[in-house]
Amino acid sequence: MRATFRNLYDQFNMAAFIRDRRTHATSVLRWALILVPMAAAVGTLCAAFLWSLDAVTRLRFAFPWLLYLLPIGGFVVGLLYHLTGRSVEGGNNLIVEQIHEPGGGVPLRMAPLIFFGTVVTHLFGGSAGREGTAVQLGGSLASGFGRALRLDAEATRTLLMTGIAAGFGAVFGTPIAGAVFALEVLAIGRVEYRALVPCLVAALVGDWTCLAWGIHHGVYHVDALVPVDALLVAKAGVAGIAFGLTGLTFAEANHALGGWLKRVIPYGPLRPVIGGLAVIALVWLLGTRDYLGLGTLAATPDSLTIASFFGPDTHSWSWALKLLFTVVTLSAGFKGGEVTPLFFIGAALGNALAPMFGVPSGLFAAIGFVALFAGAANTPLACTFMGIELFGAAYAVPIAVACFVSYLCSGHNGIYLSQRVAVPKVPAAHLTPDATLRDARTHRASRRRTRA
Repeated sequence: MRATFRNLYDQFNMAAFIRDRRTHATSVLRWALILVPMAAAVGTLCAAFLWSLDAVTRLRFAFPWLLYLLPIGGFVVGLLYHLTGRSVEGGNNLIVEQIHEPGGGVPLRMAPLIFFGTVVTHLFGGSAGREGTAVQLGGSLASGFGRALRLDAEATRTLLMTGIAAGFGAVFGTPIAGAVFALEVLAIGRVEYRALVPCLVAALVGDWTCLAWGIHHGVYHVDALVPVDALLVAKAGVAGIAFGLTGLTFAEANHALGGWLKRVIPYGPLRPVIGGLAVIALVWLLGTRDYLGLGTLAATPDSLTIASFFGPDTHSWSWALKLLFTVVTLSAGFKGGEVTPLFFIGAALGNALAPMFGVPSGLFAAIGFVALFAGAANTPLACTFMGIELFGAAYAVPIAVACFVSYLCSGHNGIYLSQRVAVPKVPAAHLTPDATLRDARTHRASRRRTRA
């Protein structure tokens, strides 16, 4: 026995063990000194951004005539990007590309440009979101930190991911979803776990900083108490098909209309002018302003917001109208993002489907809120966590089922064309290893032309 313990002692290299632990502790401390101030800066910018959005939205409510300046505001932002920011017009796709293949980095000027552009969009009534701005703020600041600290390519890559996590977690108040989103959005079928802890730390610090500035996020309640049984899960799965196909429709309509406008109107600053005029025309034709802006605040008590779909009233076509307004706005080049409009569309579609399935509208609104985004962004894990963070764990199973079914039904499509296909959802011989969604879309277009 004594010989056995002696052999174990001889085999155990105490010096190497201490050296490894010291190296690990030094690395953790180094990353903490980088991540905490970076995420706090992102959280602070997101707090200022959310405050600004609230202020300009209320200003638009007070002065409805601001809508008629939407084409002018779009032209100003388009011209600003044309003159100074053409290299950052890729937005979220540029950040994803830089994470996959670090090169020139993300220009620091992306932060003020996207901040200003999004505030202008919401001041004059464009139907856009806020996640794009938060992600670009985080990516831009993270890239700036990386350049200032002269980090190598791999460390910069990780830092960009943490910037996404900090921005997403701060702007929506969902740090777990923010961390997972940053890991999952890069490639379909692959999650980069080596950046899990840094992303979680960044998302938490970003969210806590945003809250410390007095920012409060919207709260949505699912008042219904429905037992989670096999029938409810099956209904959520069937509804997930509708959410996935609607997410696919949104993404493809946005890309198709945006591509057509670029071909027809090569001069970038003019495209938002046309888009702004189209939004004004839609308001006049439909006689409502409910589908402008984020959809989180109401101009009047009877106006529609995301919270409206959690109530007992059914709104059959609100999802389609919001989809139309948002596609026209974003494809024309207005800044903001797709996610909050997707929340609106998903909640509205869930509200419309609820009577058909015999379930409370609030429950299906909650499921649609996250499931449609799961299909459009190909991030089912992040959206499942978001559903749990926002609505509690009671309905975690139907939320997860709807998110994963939606993800499967959206195919190799999505709102982020730089997203790579690491593991195809279905066998696809035409997809080369690590092909992007842009490659998949180009292949589908060429195949349609060949058939024609």
